[in-house]
Amino acid sequence: MLMLEKLEAIEARYQELEQKLSDPATLGNLDEWRKIAKNHADLTDLVNSFREYKRAEAEAKNTKEMLCEKLDDDLRLMAETELAELQERRQQLEENLKIMLLPKDPRDDKNVIVEVRGGTGGEEAALFAGDLFRMYGRYAERQGWKTEVLSSHPTDMGGYKEIIFQVNGNAVYSKLKYESGVHRVQRIPVTESGGRIHTSAATVAVLPEAEDVDVQIDPQEIRIDIFCSSGPGGQSVNTTQSAVRITHLPTGMVVSCQDEKSQHKNKDKALRVLRARLMDRAQLEQHGEISSIRKSMVGSGDRSERIRTYNFPQGRMTDHRIGLTLYRLPAILEGDLDETVDALIAAERAEQLSSEDAPASAAAAD
Repeated sequence: MLMLEKLEAIEARYQELEQKLSDPATLGNLDEWRKIAKNHADLTDLVNSFREYKRAEAEAKNTKEMLCEKLDDDLRLMAETELAELQERRQQLEENLKIMLLPKDPRDDKNVIVEVRGGTGGEEAALFAGDLFRMYGRYAERQGWKTEVLSSHPTDMGGYKEIIFQVNGNAVYSKLKYESGVHRVQRIPVTESGGRIHTSAATVAVLPEAEDVDVQIDPQEIRIDIFCSSGPGGQSVNTTQSAVRITHLPTGMVVSCQDEKSQHKNKDKALRVLRARLMDRAQLEQHGEISSIRKSMVGSGDRSERIRTYNFPQGRMTDHRIGLTLYRLPAILEGDLDETVDALIAAERAEQLSSEDAPASAAAAD
């Protein structure tokens, strides 16, 4: 009943927004119109599903009333079949509405900054970091997102000690947020002559992009150092003083960027990374890490937590948080992450629904 009351209130709000969109006063204020249009659009799917639920409920009621009347055998059979289909449809819509009403992570619509670093395993770990970077790049292409490298430290063999890149698109954080943690790889390294399987690791951090309005950096609290860029093995990339290192004095955070030949572009990229890290730090402090739901079901996002294993000899990928194992590793490394991401989203929603139902169940028991 509480859910239906909430949905009725949301539908009333939706109708109110519809009226405002056609109000001359609103049409004369473009900023206000855009704000109302976004709020209206955000509620459209939910309201449409609720209206469909009410139609199914009304039809089921009418069919039940029909069954109370005297009917011949054929009409009764048709009515009973229709009622069963309507009740099943209503049940599906009710479950969907419960999911749609779950609290939404306010960061889900944000672009992200992804940091991938080679961990234990030396050169093999750096090569694996490169594999993960390419996997995310191909996944982004499949989603219609755009990627931009902000900073990279490549190795001589084509791997990365560290690579930081930005992903821009529709609701990027909602899908990539589950990737933070330790990714482990089991395979025979190209540097291994004896054919032995080695275990290496890389860490991934997914940070929602921070705008100027989210994090304001006081110029007095940062130190900017300019130096010459250098490539793998100390090879010079360019001889101009274009590389930028920014130190945030209150926290000690250091961000370096040397990929661009322009000092201004390197500074802009470094500031983007710094803002994202500062916002991430502030949110972790504010919420005491992260919600218990994500911590229990899909991980806390802690970089020290092993979340996934990529086993090349067996051709499998296992996500340890939800016990998901898929035997199609080559496709996954080509960016086919939809099944994994969908499973993680479903696990989080199931835990949220369980948490939502727990108080109601306790109250019923009392």
